[in-house]
Amino acid sequence: MKRIKMMMLLLLFTAGAKAQSADLVQLILDIEKLTQLKGILTDMKTGYDIINGGYNEVKQIASGNLNVHTVFLNGLLAVNPEIAKYGRVADIVLEQGYIVTEYTRAYSQFKQSGSFSTGEIAYLGNVYTTLLQQSLQNLSQLTDILAAGKLRMSDDERLKAIDHIHNDTDDKLTFLRHFNRQAAILNIQRQHELNNLSTLQKLY
Repeated sequence: MKRIKMMMLLLLFTAGAKAQSADLVQLILDIEKLTQLKGILTDMKTGYDIINGGYNEVKQIASGNLNVHTVFLNGLLAVNPEIAKYGRVADIVLEQGYIVTEYTRAYSQFKQSGSFSTGEIAYLGNVYTTLLQQSLQNLSQLTDILAAGKLRMSDDERLKAIDHIHNDTDDKLTFLRHFNRQAAILNIQRQHELNNLSTLQKLY
């Protein structure tokens, strides 16, 4: 009986030692895993610091570059006061005034002359209206060119745009004067014919 008890105690002790040994082995493995994880985390932090530093550097460079572009673009929105003094600006405004005055006077005369039919008066009105609208667009473009904050253009680009508007306005005034002259000649011819007809009617 004593022998059996001793055997049982021995078995229990051995089993307990084995269990402790297994726990000890597991503990050692867990410590190794933690050490590895710690190393991985350290490497990850180092990598993050490198990436973050690089990102911030790129961000600063990009921001600086953007600031340069912003200053440049804002500069294009500003208008050099000397541009408004450019001689062709005054010429455009003056010619625009001529267009309005000359078309208004001529159209009024042609309507009152009695030499033109209703259809012809409507045609004259359409020509004048189209011409006026186009010339006013030129004036609107000129205003945008001279107004700060409207268009992003260099001084040279503004001057070229003003030259283009001047040439176009000049062409429109030349066309208007030619058109008025032709209509006036037709008016005179018809008035002359009416006068001749009236004289003939008086004679007979």
